[in-house]
Parts: sequence; structure tokens; C-alpha cells
Amino acid sequence: MMELSSRLKSYRKGAWGKSKPVDEDGRIKAIDQFRGFAIILMVIINFGTTIESVPSWLKHAPDVGLYFADLGAPAFIFAIGLTYGLSFHRRTARDGLSAAIGHFVRRYLAILGIGAIFSAGKFMIGMSESAVDWGVLQTLGCCGLITLLVIRLPTGIRIAVGLALLVVYQLFLDAYWLDRVLSVTHGGLLGSLSWSVILILATVFADVYYNMDRRKYFPLLSFLTFLAGFVLALIVPVSKMRVSASYDLVTLGFCGIVFSEFYLTNFDLRYFAAWGKNPLLLYFLGLLMTGLFMLPGIPWWHAEAPLWLAGLQAAALVLVLGALARYWDNRGFKFSL
Repeated sequence: MMELSSRLKSYRKGAWGKSKPVDEDGRIKAIDQFRGFAIILMVIINFGTTIESVPSWLKHAPDVGLYFADLGAPAFIFAIGLTYGLSFHRRTARDGLSAAIGHFVRRYLAILGIGAIFSAGKFMIGMSESAVDWGVLQTLGCCGLITLLVIRLPTGIRIAVGLALLVVYQLFLDAYWLDRVLSVTHGGLLGSLSWSVILILATVFADVYYNMDRRKYFPLLSFLTFLAGFVLALIVPVSKMRVSASYDLVTLGFCGIVFSEFYLTNFDLRYFAAWGKNPLLLYFLGLLMTGLFMLPGIPWWHAEAPLWLAGLQAAALVLVLGALARYWDNRGFKFSL
């Protein structure tokens, strides 16, 4: 805890180059920017999922394969992992261990519950075939609770736990769980075990990022993780629907590579950063606004909309949410659970 705190103080003093990578309020610019990038990606993906004219490669792969849309959820989970340990240790230092654990339990139970409400709403307006569909928010809630069990463990042990959980999940998936996992969006509760591996290992990437002696290895770690997933794909197919082990490693490595570009270039991407400061609220509003586009129930307006109309609607959605993000950022508004 003290080590992380001292590093953040040195960031504020401008020790890492000409442009300070940390805002005056202590927020790390690259993480906010990457998180904002992930939320924008997820909002666009969610909007285009039910539009027939959107090319299949911009939607989720039906099973085996990796399409553009399959990168959204891992990117957001990776962003959570970059600050999970820092947030937990800060709260522990301020309020005590019991209070910190209680806060994180309430936060992720709330996310899970909000996800259940959204799933019921999607069913009511025809976006889902089941009122108890398992969405991204339920997945995030479970991941957060599972990661809480190991966040206080040393880096090496978290690596071992994450990889062991990944191996066990893949073995059970192949032997017993495949049909059950494929029958539920995002793999359901069982699939959350594998999604949790991304979050647990993302906290390991965070440890490397916050350690200035090791940070130079962050891009290499990302590339090697991606390469390991690519090699594993020769044995275990890459599949978001199955949340396969190769999918976890490929997307984890990809997210690390993309985040490396954000912190190494050190650009002042304020638009992305504004989204990244209120990610959950903007994601909630994105789901609500997507539902509003579907409410009229007119096929040509949404489900059967031509690509040009769908593009205009998606642009309007991003522009409205982006304007809200900038408005809240300018006024210092932050929403958190």
C-alpha cells in the first residue's frame, strides 16, 4: 500500500517525463483513456448487435473465432484490473480491512443486481429471449467478487491462482460444461470463472505497470501473453462463447498491448479520459438509449435499418454520451458504486 502511494506521489511531481501522466486529482491519465476507449467500444458493440445490416465481423463470433466485438468486454475487465488493487489498498488504509471488503462486496453485488434488472428490461422490449439472460454486468459482478478473494495475495500467487483456475475451467468445460456454457450469454455463472481469470491476471499486469523497475517489461509481457494464447489456440479453440483459455490469454495480451500504446505515447486524449471517469454510468445510459431506439418496434428503424441509418444512430448515441461525459468531467462529477 505504501509503495503504491509513494509511486503516485512521484507521478504528480512529474518524474516520468515532460508530460505528467497523472492528473492533479491523482487519476492516471492512461488508465482513464484506456477505460474510456473500452466503454465506447462496448456501447457501439451493444448498439450494433441486433441490427441485421451490420457486418458479421463487427458482431460477436457465433462460437469459435475472434471478431471485433469480442474484444469489448475483456478490455473493460482489463481496465478494472488496472485499478482494482490500488483502489482496494487505498480503502483498506483509510477505512480498515473489514470496511474495504464490505465496500467491494456491496459494489459488485450492486453491479450484478443492476445487470439482472437490465436483462429483465431487455426481455420486455424484445432485445433478449429470456428475462434472466446473463449479461456483461452480471459477469463483472461475479468477476469482482471472485477477484476479491485473492487481491491481497502476492503477485506470484495470484499468477498461480489465475492460471490454475484457467486450467481447471478448461478441463471441466471440455468434459462436462460445454453445452451449459454455450446455452447462456457470456457463459453464464460457469463462464464467470474464466472471465475472472482475465481480471485476476489483469491485477498482475497492474503490479508490473506500477513498478517502475518492471514497467519496461509490460509490453513484452503483453506480447508473450498474446503469443501464448495464439499457440494454445492450436489445441483449444478461441471462443468468447465458451470463454476458452486461449480466448482469455489472447484478449488479455491484446489489451495489454493496446494499453501500452496509451501510456507510452502519453497523449492528452481528454475525450477518452472523460468517458473513462464515469464508465459504469455511461455504460448504463448506453444500454438505456439503445433500448429507446428499439422501443418503437418498427423494423426499418432499428433491426432492419440500412447501414447508413444505423451508422447515423450509432454516431448520435456516441455524441450524446460523449457530451455528457465531457460535461461531467468539466464539473468534476464522478459516479461510483
